[in-house]
Amino acid sequence: MSSFDITCEVDWPEVENAVNQATKELNNRFDFRGVECNIKIDQKGLLLTLECSEDGKLDAMVDILQTKLVKRDVSLFGFEYQTPVPSSGRSVRQLIDVKSGIDKEKGKEIIKVIKESKIKVNPKMQGDSVRVNGSKRDDLQKVIQLIKTSQDSLKMALQTGNFRD
Repeated sequence: MSSFDITCEVDWPEVENAVNQATKELNNRFDFRGVECNIKIDQKGLLLTLECSEDGKLDAMVDILQTKLVKRDVSLFGFEYQTPVPSSGRSVRQLIDVKSGIDKEKGKEIIKVIKESKIKVNPKMQGDSVRVNGSKRDDLQKVIQLIKTSQDSLKMALQTGNFRD
């Protein structure tokens, strides 16, 4: 019986590289001269923090960060943006939650998509991932392709791994 796992993880080294590139661009851009901008990474808390001394520049910061993430092949579905909050003085802070793992509701949606495809496999939730078992390797490869094509409709950054024969 062959199997593989479907997970939802973010590639942290790529996120760090994108943040470093975005910080360099913010320091070099003319429209950000004299504006204090800061992007902090909290890997353990699964959080990115954007701070800017001007309210109107926060949207531009988010746009720059998203551009750098996309260029480094990091899916934007792995991030959940909270509403900006005023900080001290005129500065503004926005927290970005980094999604890690698949919760039960999203797991049920993934299982439903797999079962509706009528491919002869057995998907089930296992912790914060979905394990797919099947007797034929070709069926499992069809499910992998199905997951890759349905990421947009599921609104999740999904990866497949731990393939066992």
